[in-house]
Amino acid sequence: MGTSEEHLGNIMGTSEEHLGNIMGTSGEPPVHTYILGAATQKTVKSFPSADGCELADNITYLGRRGVFTGVSGLQIAYVSGREALQEPAPAHCFTPKDLAALVAPLSGGSNFRGVDVLLTSQWPRGVWQYGNPPEVNTKFCGSDSVADLADHLKPRYHFAALEGAHYERVPYRNHVILQENAQHVSRFIALAAVDNPAKKKYLYAFNIVPMKLMELSELVKQPQDVTENPYRRKDKKTSFNAPQEPAGQFFFDLSQKGGAGGFRGRGRKRHSDEDGRGREHQQRDGGEGRGGEEWQNKQPRRPPQPTGPCWFCLASPQVEKHLVISIGTHCYLAMAKGSLTPLHMLILPIGHFQSVVELSDEVLLEMEKYKSALKSFYKSKGERCVLFERNYRSQHLQLQVVPVPLDRCTTEDIKEAFMVQAQEQQMEMMEIPEHTDLKQIAPPGTPYFYVELDSGEKLYYRIQKHFPLQFGREVLASEPLLNIPSRADWRECKQSREEEEGSCKQLRDDFQPFDFAWED
Repeated sequence: MGTSEEHLGNIMGTSEEHLGNIMGTSGEPPVHTYILGAATQKTVKSFPSADGCELADNITYLGRRGVFTGVSGLQIAYVSGREALQEPAPAHCFTPKDLAALVAPLSGGSNFRGVDVLLTSQWPRGVWQYGNPPEVNTKFCGSDSVADLADHLKPRYHFAALEGAHYERVPYRNHVILQENAQHVSRFIALAAVDNPAKKKYLYAFNIVPMKLMELSELVKQPQDVTENPYRRKDKKTSFNAPQEPAGQFFFDLSQKGGAGGFRGRGRKRHSDEDGRGREHQQRDGGEGRGGEEWQNKQPRRPPQPTGPCWFCLASPQVEKHLVISIGTHCYLAMAKGSLTPLHMLILPIGHFQSVVELSDEVLLEMEKYKSALKSFYKSKGERCVLFERNYRSQHLQLQVVPVPLDRCTTEDIKEAFMVQAQEQQMEMMEIPEHTDLKQIAPPGTPYFYVELDSGEKLYYRIQKHFPLQFGREVLASEPLLNIPSRADWRECKQSREEEEGSCKQLRDDFQPFDFAWED
């Protein structure tokens, strides 16, 4: 990196010839140039000290790892070489102890926000997740330890060049939206080798004001194309013994759940309380729907088990199986009891899961397949669909799917209705940014209300203390949308068993051409 002042940096890519390109020039470099150390055994001899040194006039080798702070406060953390795969580590490699020694003094203070620049030889593994793909073979690219380092140090700019390819990733955020205070974004930039034949970019010039001199409001501004943090992956192991958030699982007002396993077949499912009111479940007759001998168990693994009767676990005797529309491997589709409209349905997991954020990947994948099938089904009827979930005073996930005629209102009308009616009840409904995983906003146990529109836009409300149980139905039934306010409460819309069976049979027949489960 060459610099003529602290606020202007010139980052240069690396290659085996890079050192020679710098030191073999006639005369000294025009600006003071800082470089990383050896990344291969054969270049170790060019760096006489692991602690860094002056290699020539205006050329400084930073060292194996450390922090360089300029007179204006610009803070640059750096790690030379590759991740060691053995002990003792070769001279061109770094170890977990090196990274721990780098991180501890920086992140130990309560005022630590991050570093201005991070320089590493290796790429961080997985940096491309949620972002634009690089033109390299990602299977063999990068270091997990460098990824952990970047996650801990939160650099505003992270540069690496060992892959010899140019790659500028879109910015990623360093905080979890709606859970943590806003923080600055990070940008990862990889540079190609100097003077590479393909003339890929190997020099990056940029202006940067040290973080410590910036107003917080300016520092945390989020660009439009910002994505989730690529390093905060599930089951990711960290090298620095940093405190991890507990993955606790909590249940709210849960006194009943039941049954286990799952069924396979083309029959019916039961959904007793389409809005999933926990206490009201206890008032229902659990004797209905004990049939189902014709179904065959096809659940490969047992999901989390309930502790008492559950109206929605498909194996439970309480399930009204006459309401089932379709059954897949992990999810099933049901006609909503006391439906808002004749085509109002529910997507439910066969096993016992309280909310979407608790679903395993395989269950979530099949739920997406049902969403897609329903969107196609409603489109054939001239309708768009709205999906919502209320993870509050419910014990088993019910994803409500309600169709709205295309000529009745626009997607924007639906979005506005939810936002306005939430505001009227002193609830701040927030729009979830694109590419944001709901699991990052609402860890298991978090009570929430969630809406997904046919445009892909998503709305979210973190339930604080109290929440109107009928809110989703009330909004959709309101005058600006379906204009059927008398049907806002499911209990006012119940049918007899015979009427339910007739409605469900018609709906099952209509949906069959779109039912992927029939193809299995």
